[in-house]
Amino acid sequence: MILVDTTVWIDYFGGTVNEHTRWLDSELGRQRLALTDLILCEPLQGIRNDAAFSQVRGELLRFQVFSSGGSDLAVAAAQNFRFLRQRGHTIRKTIDCLIATFCIEEGHSLLHRDRDFDVFENYLRLNVIHP
Repeated sequence: MILVDTTVWIDYFGGTVNEHTRWLDSELGRQRLALTDLILCEPLQGIRNDAAFSQVRGELLRFQVFSSGGSDLAVAAAQNFRFLRQRGHTIRKTIDCLIATFCIEEGHSLLHRDRDFDVFENYLRLNVIHP
């Protein structure tokens, strides 16, 4: 399963064309794509127009949405954060620690455009899609 991060969804729905949105557009019907509840929240919270909110919500809810909460994931994400910080890499957003840790723990790949995930790939074997 491939999780698509907020960074790619925002570009995709905003009409930005880059290698990640081209990959997403070409693979929509061919790959098993999903997101987490946290990823679902992020692009929706930035939409100001009610009609656009409803449209994007409907588009995103076509995919499987994993619940990513829970104390086990929270502890594992904190451990990963601490591990990376000890190696000189401080992750800027807690939500990225949770998303990366969820993918690592559950064996999912991640399509993203966020440099914070790079250290998870380099140090913790996060499987990343490179379009």
